[in-house]
This record gives sequence, structure tokens and C-alpha cells, in this order.
Amino acid sequence: MKYDVVGLGVCTMDLLMVVDELPGGELVQRAHASALAGGGPVATALVALARLGARCAMLDLVGGDLIGRMIVAELDAEGVDTAGMVIDAGSTSSQATVLVRKRDGARAITFAPGTSAELSPAGDWLRRCLSPFEEMIRSAKILHLNGRHWQACLKAARMARDAGVLVSFDGGSHRFRPEHVELLPLVDICIVAEEYAASCTGASSPGQAAQALLQYGPRVVGVTSGTRGSVLLTRDGEILHQPAYPVEQVIDTTGAGDAYHGGFLFGLARGLSLKDSARYAAALGALNTRALGGRAALPTLDQLQQFLERRG
Repeated sequence: MKYDVVGLGVCTMDLLMVVDELPGGELVQRAHASALAGGGPVATALVALARLGARCAMLDLVGGDLIGRMIVAELDAEGVDTAGMVIDAGSTSSQATVLVRKRDGARAITFAPGTSAELSPAGDWLRRCLSPFEEMIRSAKILHLNGRHWQACLKAARMARDAGVLVSFDGGSHRFRPEHVELLPLVDICIVAEEYAASCTGASSPGQAAQALLQYGPRVVGVTSGTRGSVLLTRDGEILHQPAYPVEQVIDTTGAGDAYHGGFLFGLARGLSLKDSARYAAALGALNTRALGGRAALPTLDQLQQFLERRG
């Protein structure tokens, strides 16, 4: 296997500011701190994996603008393979503005998708990119998706299934779309936020939602609930509640869920048990809240293991 995890999704560049209040109307305020950092759920999970020592590659389309060049350069610097990044010279890249409330880390996010098109398994993209993308997907242990680049996402999931590659899905809060039910039967590892799980299944509790999601066919289902931890179920009947790990001071929760995915997939790629993979996931999610931005506080493997050893 060339890669532990190959990811397909949308990369962004995030402008983050720590503020006293999230806007509920017209407001002018001075930021306590600011940062410019790469973002996007799949890309941030891959950076988390790379920091731990995993071999990763990102598949996406970005514009040929300054933002696009910054996105690719940051992934390169983190050790994520960018050979599968398509550059659309005539378009702009995705950006997000994230306001982080100082007292509790709560966020307000504004997303600008840019003018670069969705990756599509047809037309010019097929001629230029499908063959190398397929080779990268087939050479991975796990393919990680979050439903972006929808047609390419379905195509990639089917490629992975045909090659015996595990398919992982990240369902973020407020990101459920009805068409996702077409993807879920192709997924092996389905870990979603509590709000996503409720929107998808109509269930009133994380446990019930996880049971409902399991009926789509994944081997592992997880529902994350922030500081209340996560519940994970397997097709074989294993049930696990993973508590969240406290940290001394939460600076910013941006990327905490993405880091959770990175930790969990790292554990699976290394052959760890469900319990140990969940501990890695929860620890990464907690550690990533210690600094401003979705990637600034991601730990190395030694730092992660030291954190877990202190907690027994």
C-alpha cells in the first residue's frame, strides 16, 4: 500500500479571529487574535494523520489564485501528497471566515466556495485526472470522504470498494443532504456529528441514530457529541462510549471533529482496536482545541501518546 489514507474533498483557506461576541446584528469589534490557516474537513483530517506519521494524499480542485497556491503549499509542508490536486488556473479558491468567541470557543463561520468547479468524473477532468486518481485510491488502505465533489465522490467510493479499500465518511454538523443516502451503503466507516445523525435518521439520541445508520451497511458507525464524547457501534455488535478528554483551556474548536477523524483513521490504518482508535480520536480532538485554527495544535505521535499515558 502506497498510502494509509487518500482524501477527496474541498480545501479552504480560513481567516480566524478571536472576538468577544458572535454577531447577532451590526457590530464592530476588535479581535484579540487572528490567524490564516488551511482548512476543510478532509484536508485537516489528512494533516492530522500526516503529523502522526501516516502516508496521505489529497484529491481536490483549487483555483490558480494566491489562495489556491497557499492551500497546496501548506499541504506540501505538512507532508500530504498533493499530486492529486488539480489547479484551475482561471478560477478562485474556497475561503472561510471563522469568528471564535473568546469565552467558550463557540464559532460563527462564513464560507465562500470560490469559482472553481466541482470535480466531475466526466469530460476534461476524466481525460486529465481519472487515471492517476484511480491509481492513488487503489493504492490506499482507506479513502476518506465528506460528500463534496459529489459525482466524483460516488465514483471514488465505488473504485475503492472494487479495490478492497475501506471507505470512510465524515458527516459534519448542518451538512446532511438527502443524496448522501446513496453514498452510505458504499461506506465502511461512518462517523458523523450528532446534528448530522439526527437530520439523517430522525432519531432522538446518538445511540438510536448510530443504530439507524448501521442499517445502511457500514462496518463501524460513530456519532460525536462534543464534550459529551462519542458512541461507536460495529456491525459485529460491539458498542463503545468514548468520553471526551478535557483540556486546561479551550481556545478554538475549529477542526476538532476533523482531528477526531484523523486519529480514528490512524488507529485503524495501524491495526489498532476500536477502543484504542477511539482513544486516539478523542485525544486528537481535545488537543486540537488548544490553539487558534484547525491545525495549529495537532500533535505528533509522541505528543499524543504522552497525553494518553498521563490519563491512564
